[in-house]
Amino acid sequence: MSLRTSNKYGKISISDEAVAMVCSYAASECYGVVELVSRRLTDNLSALLNKSTYGKGIKIATIDNKIFIEVFVILKLGVNVEAVKDSLANTVTYACETFTGMRVKRVNINVVGIRV
Repeated sequence: MSLRTSNKYGKISISDEAVAMVCSYAASECYGVVELVSRRLTDNLSALLNKSTYGKGIKIATIDNKIFIEVFVILKLGVNVEAVKDSLANTVTYACETFTGMRVKRVNINVVGIRV
């Protein structure tokens, strides 16, 4: 799927992979995030073959021009988990809305683990 919108300049289509790359970069730059964890088998196979995986740890769903984002992360030991989750959700929402020009309906943060 892809995000589709139109304005006075014409029709715009953005692939889910491009949105996932932007969200992945924004999430990886947040304080307290150690690593983004993939939930797709293809990403795990690519990691085994030493190939870069873009959009790792991000799942994008678009329903009726509304964006739903799921983020899978490992956090740093000793950080306030709720504060990091709120900051991460706000950062990913801002990055996605700025990139696409569309509204994000919901961002789910899934903490997979905590690492030293």
